Amino acid sequence: MNNMNIAFSEMQETIRMVQMESLDIRTVTMGINLRDCIDRDAKTMMDNVYQKITSYAEQLTTVAEETANSYGIPIINKRISITPAAELLGNATTEEAVQFAKTLDKAAEDLGVDFIGGYSALVHKGISKGDQTLLDALPEALSTTDRVCGSISVATTRTGINMDAVKQMGEIIKKSAELTSEQNGIACAKLVVFSNPVEDNPFMAGAFHGAGESEAVINVGVSGPGVVLNALKKHPDADLGEVADVIKKTAFKITRAGELLGRVVADRLNLPFGIMDLSLAPTNAMNDSVAEILEEIGLERVGTHGTIAALALMNDAVKKGGAMASSYVGGLSGAFIPVSEDNGMIRGIMDDSLSLDKLEAMTCVCSVGLDMIAVTGDVTPSALSAMIADEAAIGMINKKTTAVRVIPVPGKNEGDVVEFGGLLGRAPVMGVNAYSSDKLVNRGGRIPAPLQSLIN
Repeated sequence: MNNMNIAFSEMQETIRMVQMESLDIRTVTMGINLRDCIDRDAKTMMDNVYQKITSYAEQLTTVAEETANSYGIPIINKRISITPAAELLGNATTEEAVQFAKTLDKAAEDLGVDFIGGYSALVHKGISKGDQTLLDALPEALSTTDRVCGSISVATTRTGINMDAVKQMGEIIKKSAELTSEQNGIACAKLVVFSNPVEDNPFMAGAFHGAGESEAVINVGVSGPGVVLNALKKHPDADLGEVADVIKKTAFKITRAGELLGRVVADRLNLPFGIMDLSLAPTNAMNDSVAEILEEIGLERVGTHGTIAALALMNDAVKKGGAMASSYVGGLSGAFIPVSEDNGMIRGIMDDSLSLDKLEAMTCVCSVGLDMIAVTGDVTPSALSAMIADEAAIGMINKKTTAVRVIPVPGKNEGDVVEFGGLLGRAPVMGVNAYSSDKLVNRGGRIPAPLQSLIN
């Protein structure tokens, strides 16, 4: 009888989390290996890619929706990640690389998936022929497709920071924004620049199917800021140790629900289950905000003194709770702080509590980096590159993943607010430091790997 009561209690709790606290499975992402699609003839290769993706993922959307309906937990996004595209483009021209992106876009559209990630290159130590082809194609590829996402690795703890690649990325981001000026630079929302990227990330725009992965796999990313926030509101007088315990137990429950659905989807598709990404991923829905969790912990407004301490507490507790719930934790697993997708972050900026410098400092203890930040349209490519270099250094020195997804909004000035739509939300435009970083960026070369790299 007691066991039955526990089961019923858990069912009631899950129903409440879904209906009242914005619990959802943010993404079910199928990773697909495309290395066997390589062919010297570009058209043949693209045909191979289209056929393989549409064959493996033919039932992804249907199965995910049926599973969500069966268990009553929404699965918001169905996504695909592929082998980094640069690995397939060694003999391609820039025009063929753009057409490759359009092939991916068509496959995603025909399958009804939300995004396809992996239009990517790993250039943290050097730039190969295929890498350079993809870099040259990126602005046009992202501005002429709707569902293709790209990512570039420019640094790792083991290799240092490739500043030649960092310089190019500043220029690429600027050009991508200009090519989509009528959509507020939206192409840049589909492009991430990484330090220490992971091979099994299910979240966009940074997902790709790494070299160590199987032929095809299902990875899952949960959401859950609203669930954590509501749990904390029930303990207004708890000390910080008790706050951490509440978050930890809540993360455990969220992870259990996510892994259950992920395993069911994988089983129904006859594919292996890969990992659970524990990252708290906010949305613009009411009370579904990481910033509001930090404020519930004790900040009057996110960005004030104590923000980093509160974020570190929350991030650590999420990881501890999730790790107890799943033996296969992977991806980024922590807390996302995307400005445009988090109402609390937006409010912090508009109230002059949260600055670009504070956001950068917060990335030292969260799971990603400067994410979905709109900056003035007149920002220089070298300023963008220097921003990337700072984040890459944080990741390199701390042996963690960091990233930059920044959007220069053409024609917009500091204080303007721009709409991106859907999950991408809206963002106040932020100014950047007026002093130049040109000489640093133009020196080029590679910032050597830190002493932490010598671990063998």
